Amino acid sequence: MTITAAMVKELREATGAGMMDAKKALTETGGNMEAAVDWLRTKGLAKAAKKADRVAAEGLIGVAVRAGRGVAIELNSETDFVAKNADFQALVRDISNVALQTADSVEVLSQTHLNGKPVADVLTDAIARIGENMTLRRLHVLEGDTIVHYVHNAAAEGMGKIGVLVALKGKDNGIGKQIAMHIAAASPMALSEAQLDPAVVERERTVQTQKALEENAASAKPKPEAVIQNNIIPGRMKKFLEEVTLLNQKFVMNPDITVAQAAKDAGVEITGFARVAVGEGIEKKEEDFAAEVAKTLQGA
Repeated sequence: MTITAAMVKELREATGAGMMDAKKALTETGGNMEAAVDWLRTKGLAKAAKKADRVAAEGLIGVAVRAGRGVAIELNSETDFVAKNADFQALVRDISNVALQTADSVEVLSQTHLNGKPVADVLTDAIARIGENMTLRRLHVLEGDTIVHYVHNAAAEGMGKIGVLVALKGKDNGIGKQIAMHIAAASPMALSEAQLDPAVVERERTVQTQKALEENAASAKPKPEAVIQNNIIPGRMKKFLEEVTLLNQKFVMNPDITVAQAAKDAGVEITGFARVAVGEGIEKKEEDFAAEVAKTLQGA
């Protein structure tokens, strides 16, 4: 497979690796971007293998909670100017409230009526009125005894750049918001190891195994392979699970205890959560500030 300059550029931006290292990683993996990231991690050449760090799409996350049910929607816009627009924010609020009633998917929500029209038609009208493309991209629904919500970088009440929902069993005494704020900051992948995608665990195990073996081979005092397999790799996987599962993460409000312990001490149990950030997984084309202003003025 031909390795293009664009592929090298994409991998460099995703990992912070040097140009030649990125090219070699793509060559070694036949142009597979995900495998190339893992190859760089194995070699210790990836400075930041988090694609989300370079993803940027504008818009807002809207959250709404009522009687044991919470929803978080993502409504995207082309520019942050529109996300700050009062009409756009009203749309986010109205769609969030509609979603809170019955919707359980974007498809259902799009056909649910808002002011006498399907949400999809209301959105089409707003696009024509505001003059910028918009997309109702995601809907997360969470149910439980108690639902707590938190919005980070709030643009207005109930909406911002990151929306978090937390489901608790037991009476919330204020710990719910603290846990929601922790989730916004720590971005866990799953509630517990049991809920973590097995493919994610296996991928990490493969990377850590290969990395440990290569480090051992280069060491002046290599360890027996049994030590690698029975001690080092399990230790690294334990650390990984502590970092990516909510219940095992160190609580940001008190790093001496885990989130699970903090909840237990407060007399509640965390049964679920949702964290939704604007633009996750969307590649925004690069555009300088002046061009963005000009584009907005042209549509005025």
